[in-house]
Amino acid sequence: MDLNKFTIKTQEAVQRAQQLAVENENQSIECGHILKGVLAVDENVIPHLFQKLSANLNGFSLALDHLLKSYPVVSGGQQYLSDNVNKA
Repeated sequence: MDLNKFTIKTQEAVQRAQQLAVENENQSIECGHILKGVLAVDENVIPHLFQKLSANLNGFSLALDHLLKSYPVVSGGQQYLSDNVNKA
């Protein structure tokens, strides 16, 4: 995947996803990491969409945190994008 082909915000979201994977000691970067990265770098669109949908952003964020904690923990190794992320 060539990050240079993505927008700056998308690059920031992928970088944040990688940081989340490192912080949680996950070797593969999963869709949950990407989504959490998008939520972290986007301060306008996602909250606005949740408000329009009358959805609970805080509850969603807590559920996403729970998902991130469910990923396998591996010490050491290089982070890589999972097959699901590459497909998405």
